[in-house]
Amino acid sequence: MNTSTTRDTGTVEFRTTGYAHPDAQALSAEVQQEYVRRYGDPDETVMRPEDFEAPAGLFVIAYLDGRPVACGGWRAKQAGPDDLRDGDVELKRMFVIPEARGRGLARAMLRRLERSAVEAGRTRVVLETGTEQPEAVGLYESEGYAAIRKFGIYKDHPQSICLGKELAPAV
Repeated sequence: MNTSTTRDTGTVEFRTTGYAHPDAQALSAEVQQEYVRRYGDPDETVMRPEDFEAPAGLFVIAYLDGRPVACGGWRAKQAGPDDLRDGDVELKRMFVIPEARGRGLARAMLRRLERSAVEAGRTRVVLETGTEQPEAVGLYESEGYAAIRKFGIYKDHPQSICLGKELAPAV
C-alpha cells in the first residue's frame, strides 16, 4: 500500500515497509534518542519485526521527496490483563523527524494506521505515551483518544499515559 500526495512542501509517499526495513530501523533509532532526550532512557518495550507483519500488524514509513521522515505501526493484541481485549491493536513508534514536523505527517500517519486496522477487522487502538510528549498527547486527544487503564511495562511509571480509541467498523 504505497500512496503519494503532493503538498506545497514536497511530495509525500507512505509505504508499508515492515519493521525490519532499514529505514524503519533508522527511524526507530532516532525515536529512541528522542526518548533519551525527553525521559533519560530509551523505550525498553520489546519490538519484534514479526509483530508488524500482516495480518497481525503493519509498519509504515512516510517519505518526503524520497527521504524517510516519519513512521508508525500497529501490532495486534489479545485479551489479557489491564483491560486489553481481542480486537485491539497497539500503536507503536509514531515519530516524525524534527525537520519534517508541522506538515501534518503525524496526523496523516495516524489516520492511515487506523484505517488499516479497521480494514484488518480490528476494533480499538491503544497506545502508551508519556507526560514529556505533550504534542503527541494533543494529537491523540484531538483525534478522539481518551485515557484507558494503563498497560505494558511502563504501567506503573508516573510519566506513563495510556490512551485508546474505539474504531468504527468498515462500511
